[in-house]
Amino acid sequence: MKTQFGASLLSWALPSWTAESGNYAIMKTAAAGFDLLEILLPPSMELDADTVKQQLRKHQLGVVCSLNLPAFAHIPFYPKAAAELIKKALEKTAALDASFLGGVLHGGIGVFSGHPLTLEEENRVCEVWAECAGYAQTLGITIGVEPINRYESYVCTAASDVLRIIARVNAPNLGLHLDTFHMNIEENGFYEPVIKAGDLLKHLHITESDRGMLGEGNVRWDDLFSGLAAINYTGALVLENFSSSIPGMAEAVSLWRKSPYNAEDLAKDSLAFMKEKAAMDGLL
Repeated sequence: MKTQFGASLLSWALPSWTAESGNYAIMKTAAAGFDLLEILLPPSMELDADTVKQQLRKHQLGVVCSLNLPAFAHIPFYPKAAAELIKKALEKTAALDASFLGGVLHGGIGVFSGHPLTLEEENRVCEVWAECAGYAQTLGITIGVEPINRYESYVCTAASDVLRIIARVNAPNLGLHLDTFHMNIEENGFYEPVIKAGDLLKHLHITESDRGMLGEGNVRWDDLFSGLAAINYTGALVLENFSSSIPGMAEAVSLWRKSPYNAEDLAKDSLAFMKEKAAMDGLL
């Protein structure tokens, strides 16, 4: 299977899905030469799956889904609400004929207890993941959990956190979703986390250390792609860089300095960079 290159909804539009912004993201993703679109599902799940599938087919795009848990579904505080929301996201993923749901599925972004994760809280995470993974299996969906940096979460901030809890849950369709922006903050490097994950690495967000143009920041791309080649990675590589040329994006993702690139140039040149690196390491 050749490497699939994707663009996140956030490459083109704000996190809050609308019919108009979704269709725009689909058209721009296809025009830029990507293979698939990652749809960040809104917590409301207000997305017309049939219409979106028609639009994706029209532009010959594949699709994967993601969900970032909101504050009201922070697993350590509200495990029942989290499980219900993740199940709704799984149902929407299935309705889109997608087979992968990734994202921040361990806690609400920006929600903190003021202390490190406790064993009791981790036990709740295990219970929710086990319940949701079981439901996902009935739908033929793989779940990938994305660790994020310490300034946005305390539940899972590195690959090792997710892998530890995955080992406890022991569900065959539960894996790791890495993001190079967060890796640059929390990991000791870009090679070892990929190697340690092995075939549990199911999805990857490709983004520079400053969310700008790939290759112009601090991410060690050669180490990352060497690791992906070593584990024979078969998941998608999804661009998730941001541009302040999109109205409202600065406020949505704390992009306080003006971006030197508009969204289209950022996407096209970053895709070319990804393909070059993948070709060098035999991932095409």
